[in-house]
Amino acid sequence: MTLVERLRAALEQGHRREELSLSDMRDPRIVEDIALAPAAVLVAITDRPEPGLILTERASNLRKHAGQIAFPGGRVDPGDADEIAGALREAQEEIALPPEAVRVVGTSDRYCTFTGFDIVPVLGVIPPDLPLRAQESEVASWFEVPLAFALDPANRVRREVEYGGAIRPYYEIFWQDRRIWGITAAILANLSRRLGHDHPAA
Repeated sequence: MTLVERLRAALEQGHRREELSLSDMRDPRIVEDIALAPAAVLVAITDRPEPGLILTERASNLRKHAGQIAFPGGRVDPGDADEIAGALREAQEEIALPPEAVRVVGTSDRYCTFTGFDIVPVLGVIPPDLPLRAQESEVASWFEVPLAFALDPANRVRREVEYGGAIRPYYEIFWQDRRIWGITAAILANLSRRLGHDHPAA
């Protein structure tokens, strides 16, 4: 089986196996219904014997989530056919990833953010070692982390922070000198479960 076929089979099996709770699919700071804009991110997986995952470091001058580690992606525009098209367009704009180089696997669980976005993660397989290039106004740099490391629950730490008078949980993953947390880590935690890397405690 190709990597695309293996990932698609694992994703479909994961969606049949269990339903995630609402708390798994939304920022814990959301305590009431808020207006959400459609958004999408590309979970770009490199086709290697040991697959990798493409992530970006957001530019330090951005108004939201400056300097944080993120998937390529953003708001779905009215001209986008769907979330998949939006994720591919954003990845091309942010890191010069050609849409035609992406073999789409499928979509994973939506994640709603406190900043008002309903994010659809789009999984896709890309050739290794593409000449990607960061769009400096949005992305400071991009890097590749081993997919197995990013999805391994042993590398994911659950933290808590006080916000709005309540304790809110979040995840952290450290790889080399990178801190992957917040929305990106939450999406990776959900994807890890969908692909069979871990399951919630009974």
